[in-house]
Formats: sequence, structure tokens, C-alpha cells
Amino acid sequence: MDILLEWIKQFIDIILHMDLYLNAWISSMGPWIYVLLFMIIFCETGLVVTPFLPGDSFLFALGALAALENAYLSLPMLLFLLSIAAILGDALNYAIGKYIGPRVFSKDTGIFLNRKHLLAAQAFYEKHGGKAIIIARFAPILRTFAPFVAGIGHMRYSRFLAYNIVGGLLWVWSFLIAGFMFGNMPQVKDNFHIVIFAIIFLSLVPVAIETWRGWKDKQTRGAALNER
Repeated sequence: MDILLEWIKQFIDIILHMDLYLNAWISSMGPWIYVLLFMIIFCETGLVVTPFLPGDSFLFALGALAALENAYLSLPMLLFLLSIAAILGDALNYAIGKYIGPRVFSKDTGIFLNRKHLLAAQAFYEKHGGKAIIIARFAPILRTFAPFVAGIGHMRYSRFLAYNIVGGLLWVWSFLIAGFMFGNMPQVKDNFHIVIFAIIFLSLVPVAIETWRGWKDKQTRGAALNER
């Protein structure tokens, strides 16, 4: 337990002081830093088991570092590589959901793995697929699970790919460019950990809202059934 708490403490410290850690990684890894950055974004979007990896705040910090005088990181290189990583990550996540998800949801009953959930996901993505894929890019956890559920729901791949590309470009470019433009302003630089925390907090708002709506709908349906 003590080791786990220490890991959590270290992880939080890395998130809140991301600029310092990234500088240290750049110094030690040289050109290979681009490989590490690519893999972080690829895994954060492509693997259902890694929703804890940094996303929005990570991109913002990279943009800020690219704006430094004599910066090692190149903004055009970051825009190109991390856009590819985000798009390929969602594509992999979709494939995992499509080919493995149906096997997981093969039973008609179950508390979590219920076939009704698969059918509901399919109906949801047929109606709101594009909007869900794009908006989910800007919300932790949803960003990781949205393409997986799209694959489970057998959303048409041509449709998914278009939204995947648009969402990936919007997400990567918006945070990198925001970091490049504002990350080194004195007010931001002197309070970088507060800015990172604010980005994380704001990005979690959509998740909280959707969770609250789901709970509210469940309560409403339960009350309606009790009245019958």
C-alpha cells in the first residue's frame, strides 16, 4: 500500500510539474524524446487500459516548451507526429472494440458485460457517432473509451475515420498551439502547476456532467417504474 501511495504521489507530482520533468527527459533522451511523446499519446488514445496517461495538459506543456528560446522541441514536428499518434491510437482502439468487444459481450445477461449495452452503444453511435467521437477527444476517460465503444457498436469505419481525423487534429493542434502561444506568458509560467490543474479540472467537467445525467436518467426511470 505504501508503494502504491508513493507511485500515486509521484504521478501527481509529474502531472503538476510536467514542464520540469519534460525538460529533464529531453536532456537525457535527445532526439528519442519524440518517440516517447508519440508513444504516450498513442497509448493514451489507443489502449483502454491506459486512460490515466496525461493528454490535454501534456499537449499544452509540450507547446509551451516548443515556444522557449533555443527550444529543442519543434512545434511543426510535434503537430505532425502527435496528430498521427492520436489518429492511429483511436483507430487501434476502434479495432480492439470491434474484434474483441463482441466476444466480451457475447452473453445476454451479466452485470457489466450485458449484450443490451452493446445494442444500446450501436444505436447511440448511429445517431450521435460523429459528435461523440469528436467531443470525447477533449474529455479524459471518454477519450479512451469512445473509440472502443464505437468499435463494439460497429459504427461504419469510413464514418468513424472521418471523425477520428477531425477530432484528432482539433485536439492536438488546439492544445499544442495554446501552449505555444500562452504557455510562456509570465502569469502562466509563474503559476504553471495551477494552469495544468485548471486544464485537468475543466477537461473533467464533461465526464462529470455525463455521469450526472446518466444517474439522473436512471433515477427518473426507477421512479417511473415504481409508480406503475
